[in-house]
Order: sequence, then structure tokens, then C-alpha cells
Amino acid sequence: MKIIILGAGRIGESVAGTLVSERNDITVIDTDAARLRYLEERIELRGVVGSGIEPDVLAEAGARDADMLIACAAQDETNLVCCKVAHQVFGIPTRIARLRSNAFKDDSPLLGKEGFAVDRVICPEESLTRYIGKLVEYPEALQVREFAGGLACLVAVRAVAGAPMARHSIAELRECVPGADMRIVAIYRRLENEPDRFIVCDGPTLIEPGDEVFVLSAREHLQAVLSALHFDDQAGRREVERIMIAGGGRVGLRLARQLIETGRNYQIKVLERDHARCVQLASELPNSVLVLNGDGTDEDLLEDEGIENIDLFLALTSDDEDNIMASLLAKRLGARRVLALINRRSYADLMHGTQIDIALSPAQTMLGELLAHVRQGDVQAVHSLRRGVAEALEIVARGDRKTSRVVGRRISELQLPKGAQVGLIMRGLPTLGEEGAPAGEAPAPSAKVIIARGDTVIESNDHVVVFVPRKRQLREVEKLFRVSATFF
Repeated sequence: MKIIILGAGRIGESVAGTLVSERNDITVIDTDAARLRYLEERIELRGVVGSGIEPDVLAEAGARDADMLIACAAQDETNLVCCKVAHQVFGIPTRIARLRSNAFKDDSPLLGKEGFAVDRVICPEESLTRYIGKLVEYPEALQVREFAGGLACLVAVRAVAGAPMARHSIAELRECVPGADMRIVAIYRRLENEPDRFIVCDGPTLIEPGDEVFVLSAREHLQAVLSALHFDDQAGRREVERIMIAGGGRVGLRLARQLIETGRNYQIKVLERDHARCVQLASELPNSVLVLNGDGTDEDLLEDEGIENIDLFLALTSDDEDNIMASLLAKRLGARRVLALINRRSYADLMHGTQIDIALSPAQTMLGELLAHVRQGDVQAVHSLRRGVAEALEIVARGDRKTSRVVGRRISELQLPKGAQVGLIMRGLPTLGEEGAPAGEAPAPSAKVIIARGDTVIESNDHVVVFVPRKRQLREVEKLFRVSATFF
């Protein structure tokens, strides 16, 4: 696809890097010539210097024959006007805008063809807080990704010694965890000479303490999955009650509000170094939230506020270095679990395997929403895993045995790429049109989750979740599911 990206900031860079790696033709527009040169040296793309709201600049970027515009400049108004010009002047078929304001939703008439002509709204801060909320709900998980509006989930969890499944084979799963339907699709093992070896999952494969295990299951079985792999039989489960947020910016404020709206009795403390911002936070949050004027890297402050009793410490400032140092310090002082927000991918990679439990990239959390619009065929959801190395996608099986390579066939018959696995099938979901259902739409009451086995037969309109250990294999999976009138 030929895609124009407006904005060469961190979000734009992450989006461009991902799309270029999938052989898309990418052009980035930005007013900062030095920033564009930097991206051109690192990524195979073309940079155009100028304002994305000017028709001449869009024309130079190739808007006349572009397939998609992704407007992710810093200002909402720039992104809105750019989408309008792209539609009205150039007729670019798909226009996606990054918007921070809560005033605009996908169904807003202001975003329609007569308005700003935005097909899809992406809000990184909203995606990020929603995702962090899942990690608060399931604190033992390293990642939690949803499919079909939450009907099914993919969870990554670190296996611990003493858990029911530790040092047992995958074949013993049903015996160790009776009543919980789940499918282990990948294991990553830390070895002395290879820190992240991908282990192919079959019956005899043993789960070792320290393994990073990816499991697919229906949502109602998610807690059983965590119990099977992460909870020591003797220690039991400990709920998250006390939360400390370092950073009262947009993300910190959104998250505090979201946690309060759950109705759970979280004890929340927010640390913010800017006094004026503290006053604003205190006026916008209920009295149950304690707002403190201070720095997350202040050891004395953390000790005074009982960091050793904190269940979850979240470093959510806009400074990567501060987030890393605050998280490491909080962990050393006794916080049970720590999460650091890290924009730079190189930093996030370095944090893997350190005392920081979760290093979270804002761009990675929203890329899945964006990628679902770029993929070919009937891809309904895409989730980037392990810092972008692997992916899980939800794809709809169409056609019949004559026109499809998957419909009417057992999973054992599918010619999947090496290491790729069909984890589960969601059956009985509403038939989607070409545009698909809105993101987050609740599944139909009659829908059911089927854990994939070798003899499971795929039916037309099944939503199939496939785990792909290497991103370059995605095109093979998409091609496999593509309907062809000439296939027999």
C-alpha cells in the first residue's frame, strides 16, 4: 500500500517503522527537515518537508495515488484539516487521525464526509490507559490482549516455581488445570547463550520456571491461566489494592479516573513534580486520590509514602530516563510490581530482563488498532507482541471449501508458516460487512470460544486467532485465509 504519514514524532516514527517492515510504500510529512533526514537514514521511507494541511505539500508526497493517510501530528486541528484536504482535494480512500481531545468520537457527525472526513480516530493516550487498566486487573500478566470485544484473550505470563504447570509438559495441561480451556501457543526461554529462544509448543514440551508463556483462552478462564502458571500453590493470590502513579500528565490523570470508575477500592497516590499541575489534579480527582507534589525518583519521598507496601508502581511521566530510574528505585525499595512507560524502543529493549516487570511502549499499544486497517482481507484485530517481534491476529474465515484454503478443513491440514499456531476460534459472532464491526463492540450472546485442536474444522465466518512468532510470516497467513474464485 502507498501510505502518507503526517508527523515525524515518536508515534509517527513507530508507525512508519512498522509499516515499512511490511513492504508498504511510506512517505512522511513534517516541518522539521532534520527530523525527516534522521528517519530517512534509519528507515526506508521518503520525507517531504512542509505542512500537511497544504495541498501542494500533500501532492508532493504522492496524495493523488495514495491508498491511506495517517495524520499523527502533535496538534488535533492539524490532523483534522489534513484529513479534510486529503478527502476533498485528492480523494484518498482511507483517512486516520490521531486525536487527543475527547470531543471527537468515531461516530461524531463532525468526522463524517461532510465534516472533517475522518474514517477512524486513534487516541494513543486512551489506548494506553485502557491497556494499563488490563494489567492492573491482571497484575501477574506481562501482556493482556483482547479479541472480539473481550470474548477471548491472549495473555503472556512468567512461569514461577511452585505453580501448578511449572515443570510439567503441555500434554499434562488438562490434568494440572481441570476445567480451564486454554491453548499455549508460544514459549520464550532465557538461556545463557540465547536470552529469548522461541520454543515450539507441542505435547512433550516442558514449562520451566522463568519461561515467558503465551496462552489463549476465553475471558472467563483467564484467572485460571494465571493461577496455573504464576501463582505459587502455597502463597496464593494477592489482589492489587495500593497503587502509586509517578506522573500526573494526560496518561496519569486518565488512568486515575479509569481506575476510580471501576468501582474497586483502590488506594491511589499520584506523584507530580509541577505544583500547578498538582492543584489541577486535586481539583479534577476525588478526595480518595492522594495527590503529592514530588518526584518519583526521590528516595525519601517514596519511603515516606510507604513504597514497600505498594502493590503496583506505575512510572508514567514523559521522560524515559525518569521512568526507568523511578521504577528501578521503587522495586529496590520494596514495591511488589513496577511498570515503566518508555517511548524509545531501544530503551524498552534494554529493560527486558531487568528488575522492571513491564516496560511499556505507548506506540506499541495503539499499533494494533492501526494495523487492523492496513492489513489485507478480513483481519479484525492485530496485536503486536514482544516489542514488535511477534504478532497475534484475529482473521475471519470466508467462503467455502472450493474457494478457501481454510474453510471446511481441519487445523492439522492448514499449511501455516513454521511456528505459527491457530490458538482458538470464535464462532457465532455477527456477520460483518466489509468495514467490520466497531472496535470494542460486545460479542453476541450466542458466540462461543473453541480451543483449537488438530481435528477442529474451521467454518465460514469463524473468527480465527493465529499466533505468528515472526512478523514477516504475516503475509503468508493473510494469503492462506484469502478467498479465491479460482481456488479448487
